[in-house]
Amino acid sequence: MKVLYPFIAVLALVAVALVGSQISGLQYLLGIALPYLAFAIFLGGFVYRVLQWAKTPVPFRIPTTCGQGKSLSWIKRDPLDCPNNKLEVAGRMFLEIFLFRSLFRNTKAEIGEGPQLSYGSSKYLWLFGILFHYSFLVIILRHLRLFTEPIPLFVKVIEFGDGILQLGAPTIYQTDLVLLGAVAFLLGRRLIMPQLRYISLPADYFPLLLIFAIAVSGILMRWVFRVDIIAVKQLTDGIASFSPVLPDGIGAMFFVHVVLVCTLLIYFPFSKLMHMGGVFLSPTRNMSNNSRAVRHINPWNDPNIKPHSYADYEDEFREFMVEAGLPVDKELPPAEKKEE
Repeated sequence: MKVLYPFIAVLALVAVALVGSQISGLQYLLGIALPYLAFAIFLGGFVYRVLQWAKTPVPFRIPTTCGQGKSLSWIKRDPLDCPNNKLEVAGRMFLEIFLFRSLFRNTKAEIGEGPQLSYGSSKYLWLFGILFHYSFLVIILRHLRLFTEPIPLFVKVIEFGDGILQLGAPTIYQTDLVLLGAVAFLLGRRLIMPQLRYISLPADYFPLLLIFAIAVSGILMRWVFRVDIIAVKQLTDGIASFSPVLPDGIGAMFFVHVVLVCTLLIYFPFSKLMHMGGVFLSPTRNMSNNSRAVRHINPWNDPNIKPHSYADYEDEFREFMVEAGLPVDKELPPAEKKEE
């Protein structure tokens, strides 16, 4: 049932788009009004979530550390897993954002006969994860040709590189096939592995099914249900220039593709997909681990509440601590011992 409901939801979106593509009033709603609404929600929701995270207090140094921190000069340290300054944090963030370093270092644990716990590599998850994200990025950049005139040079270069394995007409783009394969792997992994299937929720399946449907509709629109690309270019240029025009004869599959993409844009800011923006604000990644060298004072402390160190605490309760048999850093003064 966890995967059935998201699957039905995606099918319902396809059905709405197919029906709407046959009604002139709904064509305007789905082809022009919905993209404007979806982009506004995406942009507004994205900015709102990032600002909320940016305003969240982080009073403690909580970076994730997997290596030796900076201490004595003769002790070898790990500048990436335990960064001590902003430059090292920048290096760690760069590798995390562009190469998914933490996912690359991930391992899997399995219980075998005996029982015996064994650890193994989990590089396949990193591989398909990075293929998925970079293929998606290339496809988005490639689609900029529909919204720009003249088409930027970098878009032409990306398009040429993506279709370099040309086998016929229209061009076969490698990223289309890679994206389909990567999403199929990520979805199949959640369906096949029992431990993942147990913890997965409908919110984990819906974006995967939605992205898979977007990729399939795009491929069908290019190879099977051909659309008038000139009319599509006229529509997208009009949307980008805020002078939208809805040409005739675009094709039903185009509306299916647009509805699915707009649904993803609307869903994005309120889902786990917001890790795209959240990774930059993650205190476990963007903070340096220099608590040994720098004293960090919580800037959100109430100025009326004075700090109470352990030394002050012991001075206040030393007599009772000694009486209770608790260890203390300082012994009781001789006069107090004599009175006892």
